[in-house]
Amino acid sequence: MALTLPRLDRRRALQSAAAGLVALGLLLWWLLASGGGPSPSGRVTFATGVSTGVYDTYGRMLEQDLARDLPDVDVRLERSRGSPDNVERLARGRATFAIAATDAVAAYQGEGAGRLRACARLYDDYMQLVVPRGSSVRSARDLKHLRVGVGGDGSGVQLITRALIKAAGLDFDRDIRAKRVGIDAMPRLLRQGKLDAFFWSGGLPTTAVRTLAHAYPIRLVQLGDLTGPLHRQGGVTRYYRAATVPADAYEEIRRPEPVKTIAVPNLLVTTDRVAPGLAEGVTRTVIENRDRIGAKVHAAQKVDLRTAVFTDPLALHKGAARYYRSVKP
Repeated sequence: MALTLPRLDRRRALQSAAAGLVALGLLLWWLLASGGGPSPSGRVTFATGVSTGVYDTYGRMLEQDLARDLPDVDVRLERSRGSPDNVERLARGRATFAIAATDAVAAYQGEGAGRLRACARLYDDYMQLVVPRGSSVRSARDLKHLRVGVGGDGSGVQLITRALIKAAGLDFDRDIRAKRVGIDAMPRLLRQGKLDAFFWSGGLPTTAVRTLAHAYPIRLVQLGDLTGPLHRQGGVTRYYRAATVPADAYEEIRRPEPVKTIAVPNLLVTTDRVAPGLAEGVTRTVIENRDRIGAKVHAAQKVDLRTAVFTDPLALHKGAARYYRSVKP
């Protein structure tokens, strides 16, 4: 014998079912809007930089946080020659994420350039011209005929060094004796007397420069007098800004003092091939672990939610944009 519900009970049951469907619909809408669903998974290649640079240290710290926050993502770090190399790897599909300076991003016009996207503006690289303490070099204009470390071919250091040498009124190929080596070799060569000076572009402080200063008397040469001539070159030089290396950046340097120089922002870069959920998760980890990474990589302390969205010349990846919308006050 079938059980017949009173009309009032049937109405309540229907109302409850309708309310449940509405709630389920709202839940599904929220999951879709907030990127809910399966956790990101798979292998990710993260291109960093040379072994003694800030990119590599930052990458190793971030790898630990991603392993915790995105346990199903297998992150593989790959060292590189620096920003231009990283940008090309991304564009050609040989890397998933990378750190790159804005000038290198803007300069790249090769295959896949239109697929590049940004997840965050990170911290600034500071150009550092390092010489022995007793050197007579007081400006980049004094480097004529000297042996100068300019960074390896394809490095971000060499990209900005070429612009600075031109701004100083010198010819890169004729007026200096350019040694195309990286930060892994330049400090040793300076200490051995095989270099008179070297350029480095990196976050502050750079471990290799600190280590050199512990063992050998050095100083930084100001580059502030090149700001005007640099910007008059046009092109990617619009991404360079006047900056100051604070006195406490390298306490290992005897009698440190502020040094005027040039800085360029770094971006966390990916491509439109990357799924929104993965880009969102990586962006969240970068922003929310700033303090932990910054305890070891001091430059990372500059990562800021308010400025992270300013990623010119690249558009934000839609997954990264979704993260910023979710945390907007």
